[in-house]
Amino acid sequence: MAEPGVGRAVAASAAAGCVVGGTAAVTFAVVAGPGPGLTGYVSEAGITDSGYAGAYRIGVFALAAALLLLAVALPQVLEPAAALLAVGGGCTALSGAVTCSAGCPLPPFEAATVADLVHGGSSVAATAAVVFAMLVLVVIPAAGPPLRRAARVGAALALPLSAAIALAMLMVGRGSVVGVLERLLLLVAAGWGLATATVLGLARRS
Repeated sequence: MAEPGVGRAVAASAAAGCVVGGTAAVTFAVVAGPGPGLTGYVSEAGITDSGYAGAYRIGVFALAAALLLLAVALPQVLEPAAALLAVGGGCTALSGAVTCSAGCPLPPFEAATVADLVHGGSSVAATAAVVFAMLVLVVIPAAGPPLRRAARVGAALALPLSAAIALAMLMVGRGSVVGVLERLLLLVAAGWGLATATVLGLARRS
């Protein structure tokens, strides 16, 4: 039987691969798809009528797997962060499984279906869980300097972006402002996930 440290290193390496592959697949679906560009949501690449919905869902499920693998790769002393990442992974998988309708409408400016609310709510919950996991790693000394540094940078970027998105959705609604901010936040989350997976993998190997 493999030692726990070896298993965590393997999980971290797999998580890094899933982050890269998932981000590439989602980016391809968003860029190549017939969506509204920066004025729309990333999730619009996954609607049923999109010819790139398959690539989008594969990417989302890969990112969900990355979060679950990161949860496995974290040491036991960082269990609170691991639990948040596990929740984030589950919510990400749910957002990939439940497709929103055309335009992915959300309140308060648009009428949304049940599927839209489930998809949007799970996406928000997944992002929130990842950001809170960053904050947990920042405040737990046992995480060690490399993990805390990556989490500190990630949280410093993700928190203001999250607040700006929430404010823009309530005051402006769908548009280029929310579209750009959403993409930046997702890029920060993916970058943090890759950095964290790399730190965990290198630490276990050394």
